[in-house]
Amino acid sequence: MVMAEDTAVRRVSGPPPSRTPTAGRRSTTSRINRRTHPMWFMAPAFAILLVFFFLPTLFNFIYAFTDWSGFKSEIHPVGFDNFGDLTSDGTLFRALRITVFYAVLVAVFQNLFGFGLAVLLERDNRVNRILRTFFLIPVLMSALAVGYIFQALLKPEGSVNQLLGAVLQTDVDYAWLGDTTWTLVVVAAIHSWKWMGLSMLIYLAGLKTIPEDIIEAARIDGASRMRTFWTVKWPLLAPAVTFSVSSALLGSMNGFDIVQATTGGGPARTTEILNIFIYRTFGQGLFAQATTMSLILFLLVSIMAFPVIYVLRKREEIL
Repeated sequence: MVMAEDTAVRRVSGPPPSRTPTAGRRSTTSRINRRTHPMWFMAPAFAILLVFFFLPTLFNFIYAFTDWSGFKSEIHPVGFDNFGDLTSDGTLFRALRITVFYAVLVAVFQNLFGFGLAVLLERDNRVNRILRTFFLIPVLMSALAVGYIFQALLKPEGSVNQLLGAVLQTDVDYAWLGDTTWTLVVVAAIHSWKWMGLSMLIYLAGLKTIPEDIIEAARIDGASRMRTFWTVKWPLLAPAVTFSVSSALLGSMNGFDIVQATTGGGPARTTEILNIFIYRTFGQGLFAQATTMSLILFLLVSIMAFPVIYVLRKREEIL
Protein backbone atom coordinates (compact mmCIF):
# COMPACT_ATOMS: atom_id res chain seq x y z
CA MET A 1 0.00 0.00 0.00
CA VAL A 2 2.78 2.41 0.86
CA MET A 3 4.60 1.76 -2.41
CA ALA A 4 1.39 2.30 -4.35
CA GLU A 5 0.77 5.62 -2.62
CA ASP A 6 4.35 6.81 -3.39
CA THR A 7 3.94 5.89 -7.03
CA ALA A 8 0.68 7.78 -7.22
CA VAL A 9 2.21 10.88 -5.65
CA ARG A 10 5.09 10.85 -8.13
CA ARG A 11 2.68 10.49 -11.04
CA VAL A 12 0.61 13.45 -9.87
CA SER A 13 3.46 15.74 -8.94
CA GLY A 14 5.72 14.78 -11.85
CA PRO A 15 9.50 14.39 -11.86
CA PRO A 16 11.60 16.78 -9.77
CA PRO A 17 12.59 20.01 -11.59
CA SER A 18 16.00 19.95 -13.23
CA ARG A 19 18.17 22.77 -14.64
CA THR A 20 18.44 22.86 -18.38
CA PRO A 21 21.93 22.55 -19.93
CA THR A 22 21.67 26.07 -21.37
CA ALA A 23 20.93 27.64 -18.03
CA GLY A 24 23.80 25.71 -16.49
CA ARG A 25 26.22 26.92 -19.13
CA ARG A 26 25.07 30.52 -18.69
CA SER A 27 25.54 30.44 -14.93
CA THR A 28 28.95 28.80 -15.30
CA THR A 29 30.02 31.41 -17.87
CA SER A 30 28.86 34.29 -15.69
CA ARG A 31 30.77 32.86 -12.71
CA ILE A 32 33.91 32.51 -14.84
CA ASN A 33 33.54 36.07 -16.14
CA ARG A 34 33.10 37.42 -12.62
CA ARG A 35 36.16 35.55 -11.42
CA THR A 36 38.55 36.16 -14.34
CA HIS A 37 37.32 39.47 -15.82
CA PRO A 38 36.16 41.73 -12.99
CA MET A 39 35.29 45.21 -14.18
CA TRP A 40 37.24 46.88 -11.42
CA PHE A 41 40.45 45.81 -13.17
CA MET A 42 39.71 48.69 -15.58
CA ALA A 43 39.41 51.24 -12.78
CA PRO A 44 43.11 52.33 -12.83
CA ALA A 45 42.99 52.96 -16.59
CA PHE A 46 39.76 54.93 -16.28
CA ALA A 47 41.22 56.92 -13.39
CA ILE A 48 44.29 57.87 -15.44
CA LEU A 49 42.10 58.88 -18.39
CA LEU A 50 39.86 60.90 -16.11
CA VAL A 51 42.70 62.80 -14.41
CA PHE A 52 45.03 63.35 -17.37
CA PHE A 53 42.62 63.57 -20.31
CA PHE A 54 38.94 64.18 -19.56
CA LEU A 55 39.38 66.74 -16.78
CA PRO A 56 42.03 68.81 -18.64
CA THR A 57 39.82 68.75 -21.73
CA LEU A 58 36.84 69.93 -19.68
CA PHE A 59 38.83 72.73 -18.04
CA ASN A 60 40.19 73.68 -21.45
CA PHE A 61 36.66 74.53 -22.56
CA ILE A 62 36.05 76.45 -19.32
CA TYR A 63 39.23 78.53 -19.05
CA ALA A 64 39.06 79.59 -22.69
CA PHE A 65 36.25 81.96 -21.70
CA THR A 66 38.02 83.52 -18.68
CA ASP A 67 40.81 86.04 -18.04
CA TRP A 68 43.12 83.50 -16.38
CA SER A 69 46.71 84.71 -16.44
CA GLY A 70 49.88 84.79 -14.38
CA PHE A 71 49.34 88.47 -13.56
CA LYS A 72 45.99 88.16 -11.76
CA SER A 73 45.05 86.43 -8.55
CA GLU A 74 41.40 85.94 -9.51
CA ILE A 75 39.71 84.43 -12.53
CA HIS A 76 36.66 86.07 -14.11
CA PRO A 77 34.54 85.06 -17.10
CA VAL A 78 35.04 87.25 -20.17
CA GLY A 79 32.92 85.50 -22.77
CA PHE A 80 34.38 85.55 -26.28
CA ASP A 81 36.86 88.38 -25.62
CA ASN A 82 39.86 86.04 -25.91
CA PHE A 83 38.79 84.97 -29.38
CA GLY A 84 38.38 88.58 -30.42
CA ASP A 85 41.81 89.56 -29.10
CA LEU A 86 43.52 86.68 -30.89
CA THR A 87 41.89 87.38 -34.24
CA SER A 88 42.31 91.16 -34.14
CA ASP A 89 46.00 91.30 -35.11
CA GLY A 90 46.06 88.39 -37.59
CA THR A 91 48.73 86.42 -35.70
CA LEU A 92 46.40 83.53 -35.00
CA PHE A 93 45.33 83.21 -38.62
CA ARG A 94 48.97 83.16 -39.72
CA ALA A 95 49.72 80.34 -37.26
CA LEU A 96 46.66 78.44 -38.48
CA ARG A 97 47.73 78.84 -42.11
CA ILE A 98 51.25 77.64 -41.33
CA THR A 99 49.87 74.68 -39.34
CA VAL A 100 47.59 73.55 -42.17
CA PHE A 101 50.35 73.91 -44.78
CA TYR A 102 52.79 72.03 -42.57
CA ALA A 103 50.29 69.23 -41.93
CA VAL A 104 49.55 68.79 -45.64
CA LEU A 105 53.26 68.71 -46.49
CA VAL A 106 53.98 66.10 -43.83
CA ALA A 107 51.03 63.94 -44.88
CA VAL A 108 52.16 64.00 -48.53
CA PHE A 109 55.87 63.43 -47.85
CA GLN A 110 55.39 60.76 -45.21
CA ASN A 111 53.00 58.70 -47.31
CA LEU A 112 55.07 59.04 -50.47
CA PHE A 113 58.25 57.96 -48.68
CA GLY A 114 56.50 55.18 -46.75
CA PHE A 115 54.65 53.85 -49.80
CA GLY A 116 57.81 53.85 -51.91
CA LEU A 117 59.72 51.95 -49.23
CA ALA A 118 56.91 49.42 -48.83
CA VAL A 119 56.87 48.69 -52.57
CA LEU A 120 60.65 48.39 -52.76
CA LEU A 121 60.91 46.17 -49.67
CA GLU A 122 57.80 44.05 -50.25
CA ARG A 123 59.65 40.81 -50.99
CA ASP A 124 60.40 38.89 -47.83
CA ASN A 125 64.13 38.19 -47.96
CA ARG A 126 67.02 38.78 -45.59
CA VAL A 127 68.22 42.04 -47.18
CA ASN A 128 64.74 43.56 -47.13
CA ARG A 129 64.19 42.55 -43.51
CA ILE A 130 67.44 44.26 -42.49
CA LEU A 131 66.51 47.40 -44.43
CA ARG A 132 63.05 47.50 -42.85
CA THR A 133 64.69 47.44 -39.44
CA PHE A 134 66.96 50.36 -40.34
CA PHE A 135 64.04 52.45 -41.58
CA LEU A 136 62.13 51.74 -38.37
CA ILE A 137 64.91 53.10 -36.15
CA PRO A 138 63.85 56.78 -36.60
CA VAL A 139 60.33 55.89 -35.44
CA LEU A 140 61.78 54.63 -32.15
CA MET A 141 63.99 57.67 -31.65
CA SER A 142 62.99 60.73 -29.64
CA ALA A 143 61.56 63.47 -31.83
CA LEU A 144 63.60 66.08 -29.95
CA ALA A 145 66.77 64.08 -30.58
CA VAL A 146 65.94 63.88 -34.29
CA GLY A 147 65.35 67.63 -34.40
CA TYR A 148 68.63 68.49 -32.69
CA ILE A 149 70.57 66.09 -34.92
CA PHE A 150 69.20 67.68 -38.08
CA GLN A 151 69.77 71.14 -36.65
CA ALA A 152 73.47 70.30 -36.34
CA LEU A 153 73.61 68.68 -39.79
CA LEU A 154 71.88 71.56 -41.59
CA LYS A 155 73.92 74.43 -40.19
CA PRO A 156 75.91 76.51 -42.73
CA GLU A 157 79.05 74.79 -41.45
CA GLY A 158 77.29 71.46 -40.95
CA SER A 159 77.93 68.07 -42.49
CA VAL A 160 75.34 68.43 -45.27
CA ASN A 161 77.04 71.50 -46.73
CA GLN A 162 80.45 69.91 -46.33
CA LEU A 163 79.28 66.82 -48.21
CA LEU A 164 77.76 68.92 -50.99
CA GLY A 165 80.95 70.98 -51.18
CA ALA A 166 83.04 67.83 -51.56
CA VAL A 167 80.80 66.56 -54.34
CA LEU A 168 80.50 69.88 -56.19
CA GLN A 169 84.13 70.88 -55.58
CA THR A 170 83.09 74.27 -54.20
CA ASP A 171 82.25 75.92 -50.89
CA VAL A 172 78.62 75.51 -49.84
CA ASP A 173 77.33 77.49 -46.86
CA TYR A 174 73.58 77.45 -47.46
CA ALA A 175 71.44 78.06 -44.34
CA TRP A 176 68.91 75.24 -44.70
CA LEU A 177 67.02 76.33 -41.59
CA GLY A 178 67.44 80.06 -42.18
CA ASP A 179 65.60 80.51 -45.48
CA THR A 180 62.16 82.06 -44.96
CA THR A 181 60.90 80.44 -48.18
CA TRP A 182 61.98 76.81 -47.84
CA THR A 183 62.54 76.22 -44.12
CA LEU A 184 58.99 75.00 -43.51
CA VAL A 185 59.39 72.48 -46.34
CA VAL A 186 62.71 71.30 -44.87
CA VAL A 187 61.21 70.86 -41.39
CA ALA A 188 58.22 69.00 -42.87
CA ALA A 189 60.66 66.68 -44.67
CA ILE A 190 62.47 66.02 -41.36
CA HIS A 191 59.15 65.21 -39.68
CA SER A 192 58.26 62.88 -42.57
CA TRP A 193 61.67 61.17 -42.39
CA LYS A 194 61.14 60.37 -38.74
CA TRP A 195 57.71 58.76 -39.27
CA MET A 196 58.02 57.28 -42.76
CA GLY A 197 58.93 53.90 -41.21
CA LEU A 198 55.47 53.76 -39.63
CA SER A 199 53.79 54.42 -42.97
CA MET A 200 56.05 51.78 -44.51
CA LEU A 201 54.80 49.24 -41.97
CA ILE A 202 51.17 50.16 -42.62
CA TYR A 203 51.54 49.76 -46.39
CA LEU A 204 53.55 46.55 -45.98
CA ALA A 205 50.76 45.12 -43.84
CA GLY A 206 48.26 46.10 -46.52
CA LEU A 207 50.34 44.46 -49.25
CA LYS A 208 50.71 41.26 -47.24
CA THR A 209 46.94 40.92 -46.81
CA ILE A 210 46.25 40.86 -50.56
CA PRO A 211 45.31 37.28 -51.57
CA GLU A 212 47.93 35.66 -53.76
CA ASP A 213 45.33 33.96 -55.98
CA ILE A 214 44.08 37.38 -57.16
CA ILE A 215 47.60 38.35 -58.22
CA GLU A 216 48.06 35.01 -59.92
CA ALA A 217 44.76 35.39 -61.79
CA ALA A 218 45.83 38.81 -63.08
CA ARG A 219 49.13 37.38 -64.31
CA ILE A 220 47.35 34.48 -66.04
CA ASP A 221 45.13 37.02 -67.81
CA GLY A 222 48.29 38.60 -69.23
CA ALA A 223 48.58 41.68 -67.02
CA SER A 224 52.08 43.06 -66.64
CA ARG A 225 53.68 43.63 -63.25
CA MET A 226 52.96 47.37 -63.39
CA ARG A 227 49.37 46.89 -64.53
CA THR A 228 48.80 44.27 -61.86
CA PHE A 229 50.02 46.68 -59.22
CA TRP A 230 47.87 49.65 -60.24
CA THR A 231 44.68 47.72 -61.13
CA VAL A 232 44.76 45.03 -58.43
CA LYS A 233 47.06 45.90 -55.55
CA TRP A 234 46.52 49.65 -55.36
CA PRO A 235 42.69 49.49 -55.00
CA LEU A 236 43.05 46.84 -52.29
CA LEU A 237 45.37 49.16 -50.35
CA ALA A 238 42.55 51.64 -49.71
CA PRO A 239 42.23 50.81 -45.97
CA ALA A 240 45.98 51.23 -45.51
CA VAL A 241 45.89 54.57 -47.32
CA THR A 242 43.05 55.77 -45.08
CA PHE A 243 44.85 54.85 -41.88
CA SER A 244 48.26 56.15 -42.95
CA VAL A 245 47.01 59.49 -44.33
CA SER A 246 44.75 60.21 -41.37
CA SER A 247 47.41 59.32 -38.79
CA ALA A 248 50.03 61.44 -40.57
CA LEU A 249 47.64 64.38 -40.81
CA LEU A 250 46.62 64.20 -37.16
CA GLY A 251 50.17 63.71 -35.94
CA SER A 252 51.56 66.64 -37.91
CA MET A 253 48.79 69.02 -36.82
CA ASN A 254 49.70 68.24 -33.22
CA GLY A 255 53.42 68.50 -33.94
CA PHE A 256 55.69 70.51 -31.68
CA ASP A 257 58.99 68.89 -30.75
CA ILE A 258 60.69 68.66 -34.16
CA VAL A 259 59.83 72.27 -35.04
CA GLN A 260 60.92 73.46 -31.60
CA ALA A 261 64.24 71.60 -31.81
CA THR A 262 65.11 72.68 -35.35
CA THR A 263 63.88 76.26 -35.75
CA GLY A 264 61.91 77.22 -32.63
CA GLY A 265 59.34 78.79 -34.93
CA GLY A 266 61.82 80.88 -36.94
CA PRO A 267 63.16 82.33 -39.08
CA ALA A 268 60.88 85.38 -38.83
CA ARG A 269 58.15 83.11 -37.39
CA THR A 270 57.71 81.34 -40.75
CA THR A 271 57.60 77.91 -39.04
CA GLU A 272 55.55 79.01 -36.04
CA ILE A 273 52.86 76.35 -36.09
CA LEU A 274 49.98 76.65 -33.65
CA ASN A 275 51.54 74.52 -30.92
CA ILE A 276 54.67 76.71 -30.94
CA PHE A 277 52.42 79.77 -30.69
CA ILE A 278 50.56 78.20 -27.75
CA TYR A 279 53.84 77.36 -26.04
CA ARG A 280 55.12 80.93 -26.35
CA THR A 281 51.83 82.45 -25.20
CA PHE A 282 51.65 80.20 -22.18
CA GLY A 283 55.27 81.02 -21.31
CA GLN A 284 54.33 84.71 -21.27
CA GLY A 285 51.76 84.07 -18.54
CA LEU A 286 48.74 84.51 -20.83
CA PHE A 287 47.15 81.25 -19.79
CA ALA A 288 43.61 82.02 -20.98
CA GLN A 289 44.78 83.00 -24.48
CA ALA A 290 46.92 79.85 -24.71
CA THR A 291 43.93 77.75 -23.62
CA THR A 292 41.78 79.47 -26.23
CA MET A 293 44.31 78.66 -28.93
CA SER A 294 44.43 75.02 -27.85
CA LEU A 295 40.65 74.93 -28.15
CA ILE A 296 40.93 76.41 -31.64
CA LEU A 297 43.52 73.74 -32.51
CA PHE A 298 41.11 71.06 -31.28
CA LEU A 299 38.37 72.46 -33.51
CA LEU A 300 40.77 72.74 -36.46
CA VAL A 301 41.87 69.12 -36.13
CA SER A 302 38.24 68.02 -35.95
CA ILE A 303 37.23 70.10 -38.97
CA MET A 304 40.10 68.79 -41.09
CA ALA A 305 40.36 65.20 -39.90
CA PHE A 306 36.77 64.02 -40.01
CA PRO A 307 36.07 65.10 -43.63
CA VAL A 308 39.34 63.56 -44.82
CA ILE A 309 38.58 60.28 -43.04
CA TYR A 310 35.02 60.33 -44.40
CA VAL A 311 36.20 60.84 -47.99
CA LEU A 312 38.82 58.10 -47.70
CA ARG A 313 36.30 55.67 -46.21
CA LYS A 314 33.92 56.41 -49.07
CA ARG A 315 36.79 55.69 -51.44
CA GLU A 316 37.22 52.29 -49.76
CA GLU A 317 33.56 51.47 -50.37
CA ILE A 318 33.79 52.45 -54.04
CA LEU A 319 36.96 50.44 -54.61
